[in-house]
Amino acid sequence: MKPDNLGHLLPGPETIRRAVLDNGIVVLARANFNSPSVVISGYLTAGNLLEPDEKLGLAGFTAAMLMRGTAQRSFQQIYDALESVGAGLGFSGSTHTTSFGGRSLVEDLDLLVELTNQALRAPTFPESYIERLRKQILTGLAIRAQDTEEMASLVFDRIVYADHPYSRAEDGYPETIQAITPQDLADFHRLCFGPRGMVIAIVGGIEPEAAIEKIHKVLGDWHNPHQRLVPELPPVRPLAQTVRQHIHIPGKSQVDLMLGCVGPERRSADYLPAVLGNSVLGQFGMYGRIGERVRTQAGLAYYAYSSMSGGWGPGPWYAAAGIDPPHLDQAISLILDEFRKFSTAPVSGEELSDCQAQFVGSLPLSMESNGGVASALLNLERYKLGLDYYQQYPSLIHAITPAQVLETAQRYLDAQRMAIVAAGSDLPQ
Repeated sequence: MKPDNLGHLLPGPETIRRAVLDNGIVVLARANFNSPSVVISGYLTAGNLLEPDEKLGLAGFTAAMLMRGTAQRSFQQIYDALESVGAGLGFSGSTHTTSFGGRSLVEDLDLLVELTNQALRAPTFPESYIERLRKQILTGLAIRAQDTEEMASLVFDRIVYADHPYSRAEDGYPETIQAITPQDLADFHRLCFGPRGMVIAIVGGIEPEAAIEKIHKVLGDWHNPHQRLVPELPPVRPLAQTVRQHIHIPGKSQVDLMLGCVGPERRSADYLPAVLGNSVLGQFGMYGRIGERVRTQAGLAYYAYSSMSGGWGPGPWYAAAGIDPPHLDQAISLILDEFRKFSTAPVSGEELSDCQAQFVGSLPLSMESNGGVASALLNLERYKLGLDYYQQYPSLIHAITPAQVLETAQRYLDAQRMAIVAAGSDLPQ
């Protein structure tokens, strides 16, 4: 089947039911009667952006505590209820949101929705579990401090997002995690959790109207007059010049490199040309031009690729590579050369066509599961793409030209204004 004929198989206005409850919760539902199971996935706007600097990691800490006990069930009772029906449920915090996701058989959806409701609205934050979780988080941060990729990414964000909320570490730091009290967790929940900005997707073997009614019955009466508004993101100031930094982590045989800048946000007209162009630059096949030049031809890297992501705010656009320390400067030079070429001459028609075919062909594969469809529905709402976006997607992708890719690259990729961060052992003199 040709990619352009896939539209009727993808989620669209005919198969997605969207409802807005009286309290503001948006529910998106799509039936899949080929599956006996159902997935519930969603988010609410209680993320890292609402944390004070001295309590970084609070959103993630709070999210991880939601199932440690509620007013209705203890930690053990929650997991016994889930295990008894083979269901799963989890919560996580990030920069903009607290997200949740669960799956069960259709006949157990009432239980899944009720447990989600209890965790969101009535967590008790038992102190014994707070301290256990704190130890786990601190252990994770200690591991992060020895991870060259993680540390390069952390410092890269500090440089390219200087004086911007995105420069802050989502997971926090040991001193900020140590500073979080039980009252902080309770206050963050009381002030930041609520129905405003909440979105839920339900996909599986259930009629959309019935799924929406189940959410309305359990969450439709939720109100929080104290719920804080998410602050507006300030603009990101582009780097005035290249900034280079090396993070010393002794005992490492490899240096991990990140080199790049800030790209477009998801809702920008530049996003699709940028993400397609990035596939040519450092993704397609064996990691595109960068992989071919740095890894295959020069043999300087264990891996080499580029990445471009955008969300509510402008995401990073960067190249990454794992390099033997003596080859670091040469690898940086080759990557910068590829950035220069990419922003001075258009990609070839063949390169772009190959990537377009891959993007369009992979879309239905990403929606083979209920979870994949639920994630796709959340993105429709998160970025205000419209219910027909996935049906229009093949046409949108095929409409992008080499000239558009070049113009977008020229707006963002300036080889003279890059963040260059390497993490690992000191380089040989």
